Amino acid sequence: MSLAPALRDTALRWIADDPDPTTRAELQQVLARAMTGDADAVRDLADRMSGPLRFGTAGLRGPVRAGPAGMNVAVVRRATAGLADWLAHDGARGTVVVGRDARHGSEVFAAAAAEVFAGAGFDVRVLSGAQPTPLLAFAVRQLGAVCGVQVTASHNPPADNGYKVYLADGAQLAPPADIEIEARIAAAPAAVAIPTAATAGTVDLTEPYLERVARLPRGTARTLRIALTPLHGVGGATAVHALARAGFTDVHVVGSQAAPDPRFPTVAFPNPEEPGATDALLALAAEVHADLAVALDPDADRCALGVPLPDGTWRMLTGDETGVLLGDHLLRSGGRADPLVATTVVSSSMLRAVAARYGARYAETLTGFKWIVRGGPGLVYGYEEALGYCVDPDTVRDKDGIAAAVLAADLSAGLRATGGDLLGRLDELAVAHGVHRTEGLSLRLDPAERDAVVDRLRAAPPPGWDIERPAPDVLVLRGGGRRVVIRPSGTEPKLKAYLEVVGPVPDPAALPAARAAAEERLAALRAEVQELLVSG
Repeated sequence: MSLAPALRDTALRWIADDPDPTTRAELQQVLARAMTGDADAVRDLADRMSGPLRFGTAGLRGPVRAGPAGMNVAVVRRATAGLADWLAHDGARGTVVVGRDARHGSEVFAAAAAEVFAGAGFDVRVLSGAQPTPLLAFAVRQLGAVCGVQVTASHNPPADNGYKVYLADGAQLAPPADIEIEARIAAAPAAVAIPTAATAGTVDLTEPYLERVARLPRGTARTLRIALTPLHGVGGATAVHALARAGFTDVHVVGSQAAPDPRFPTVAFPNPEEPGATDALLALAAEVHADLAVALDPDADRCALGVPLPDGTWRMLTGDETGVLLGDHLLRSGGRADPLVATTVVSSSMLRAVAARYGARYAETLTGFKWIVRGGPGLVYGYEEALGYCVDPDTVRDKDGIAAAVLAADLSAGLRATGGDLLGRLDELAVAHGVHRTEGLSLRLDPAERDAVVDRLRAAPPPGWDIERPAPDVLVLRGGGRRVVIRPSGTEPKLKAYLEVVGPVPDPAALPAARAAAEERLAALRAEVQELLVSG
C-alpha cells in the first residue's frame, strides 16, 4: 500500500500547525514509516487524518493520539476556539468553567481548553483537581456560567479521552448548537495560531454539591451496609463523602479500585455494564455482608446497583430495573405539584405506567440526557437504561451517579427497615404494571455498514411490525406487546438494538409464570432481531 500525496500533504500541514511537540513527533514518526511503504503505517496515518472528531451522544470522544481524529492539544484548542466563537457570537463574554477526570491527557487538555477560553476573553474557572462529571454540571449553574467543559471519556476504553460541553442551562450540548459549533471549529485557525492566556486559578465546589446531595433522601432510615467501587475513576471519595453526609456511614470500598488510575488495571473495560466489571464489587459485598452494592463509572455520572439474592449470591440490577425503582420512589414520596418524569425511547416503558399511577406526566425522548432534561417543564426525574439517572434536575441537569447512589441507599434502607428489599419492590411493580423484560444487543460495525442496515430495514420493514422513525437514524418496531429500537451508537462504532417484551400479571401468585413466559418471548425476539440485523 503506497502513501497518497494528498494524505502526505495533509499530515505535513497538521504537523506544522500542532503546538504540542510530543504529538508533532508522534505523527512525524507515523508519516516517516508510511513514506517508506509500511502498509500498517499508511493505514494508521489515514485513520488519524480521517477526522475531525464529531459531537456524538455525549460530546467529542476518541483515542488519545496525534492527528485530527484523536484527542490531543491541537484538537482541544481548535474545538475550544470554535466553541468560544459560538458563545461570543453576540459580542458578550461570561464565565466558563472547565473540569476534568484522571484519564491520560486530561490535565493537559483541560489546561489547553482553559487557556483558549481565557485568550478569547472569558472569565475562566477551573475545577480543582480531577473531579466527577456531575460536579462540573453542578458548577455551571452554581456559578451562573455561560458554558462548561468537562474533559472525560466516561466509561470508554483506557486509550480514549473526550470533551463534553454543557450550556448555560446546565444541560449537555444538543442540536442545532452542536452543528453550529462544529462549523465554527472547522473555520477555526490552525491550533498553533489560536490566542491563549493564563487563567485565574482553580475553584472547589465540592462542599455546596455535597450539601445539596445530602438533602436528597426522602426517608429517615439509615441502617444500611454498602459496598462501593469507583472502578479506578474519580468518584470514589466524593461518593463516600456524599453518602456519609446523607447519614450512610457504613460504606466499604473495593481497595484495588479505589484510587483514580487511567490504566484501569483490574477491569477489561471500565463500564459497570460490561461482564466482569463488577466482580470485585460483588465479592466485597458478599464478604462484608452488605445490603447494597454500588458501582460508579469512571467519571461518576453513571451508577449500577447490586443486590443480594435469597441464596446468598449477588446480581447487578439492570439499568431499567434501577430506573423504575428510583422513579417510583421519587413519585411515591411526592413533593412537587404536576411532576414530570422522562426516559428514552430505548428504555423500559414501565415508567409510563408508574407515572400514570401517581398522576404524573411522562415524556419519552431520543437517547441521551441532552434530550431527557429537555423533556418539559416540571421535570423531577429522568433516566436511561445505560445506568444514567437524573434525580435532582433542579441542581444537576444531567445524569449523576453519586446522587443516584444516595437516593438508592435511601430507598434500600427504608425498605430494609420494614422487612423489604429492592427485589421485593420490583415484584410489587411487576404485579401492578406487568412484566417488562428488556435487553440490549449490539453489533460492532463501521459507520457505513451500520447505516446500510438501518437503510435496509427502513426501506423494507419486516412483516408484522408497525414502524416509527423518531429520528433519521432511529427505527422503532412495535407489535404484539413487543418493541425493538435500532440505532447507531453515538460514542462507538456499533449498531445497537433494544428489545422489550411486556406481559400481564393477573395476580401475585402468577408472577413466576409471567416472568418465565416473558423470558421465552424475549429469547424468540432476540433470535428474530439477530436475523434481521445480519441478513440481507
